[in-house]
Amino acid sequence: MRILLTGATGFIGSAFLKLALRRHHHVGALVRPESGGRIKIPNHERLCCFAGSLAEAPWGKIEGFRPEVCVHAAWVTEPKAYLESPENQRYLDWSKDFLGQACRRGVRRVIALGTCSEYQIGREILSEDQTPVAPVSTYARCKNELHQALEASAIQHRFSLCWARVFYPYGVGEHAERLCSSIITRLARGERVALQTPASTKDYIYIEDLATALLTVVEKEFAGTINLGTGVGVRVQQIAETIAEILDKPGLLEMPVETAVDPLGFVVGDATKLRSLGWQQSVKLQEGLARMVKYLTG
Repeated sequence: MRILLTGATGFIGSAFLKLALRRHHHVGALVRPESGGRIKIPNHERLCCFAGSLAEAPWGKIEGFRPEVCVHAAWVTEPKAYLESPENQRYLDWSKDFLGQACRRGVRRVIALGTCSEYQIGREILSEDQTPVAPVSTYARCKNELHQALEASAIQHRFSLCWARVFYPYGVGEHAERLCSSIITRLARGERVALQTPASTKDYIYIEDLATALLTVVEKEFAGTINLGTGVGVRVQQIAETIAEILDKPGLLEMPVETAVDPLGFVVGDATKLRSLGWQQSVKLQEGLARMVKYLTG
């Protein structure tokens, strides 16, 4: 398969790129010039890199690659800042234009990454077909607006659309300020870690499992909305205690007398659709965190 990939140097995009090449697909990766100099892109006979951006894509070279499908993973992802960043609106506008151009130039399938935070968050498992959409952050709102725009465009221009709502990826290569990496680094230095929301429960999926899920969606030619998560909720306290156990530093964890309120306190997806495509979770929490500890401290 010939895959046009955006966000190829990001946490999710780079994992997907490596797996797609191992599975013998041809990948055309859109890479911003500044990213290509900062992040190593693998040399591979089935990989073509296109220097450019969503706003300024080298369409002549992309058309020469003859992509069949576009996997759109590019977006603003800076920890903490991304939720309300003004960059979200720019990525929304750029994405609509880029994907519209791609489909007018021959791409017949689009797989775009959404977010689990598009859902109305409560205490129930989040279902693609039953849970209402109610985004509360700028990030989630812009993702949802892109979904709506692509659905309308897919009908008008007759291309297949998959909207893949990503839950909580973690693993080797994630940003240093993300939850797991931050706890590992601080405990490894002998610092105390105070848990503000220990009961907060999320659907954490190891990055390699997420890449496999995304490629499964591509290879199975799935159309519609699908959750990319494990279907299993994990508490922040469980993550911290597992890391402390691996590092043999349980005494450095501090539980709060009064816990802070997490507006996204229970975010766990229904993984039925994903599992029906043949996907299975390979890396459980203990193993995933052990890999991260080895990478960050070894």
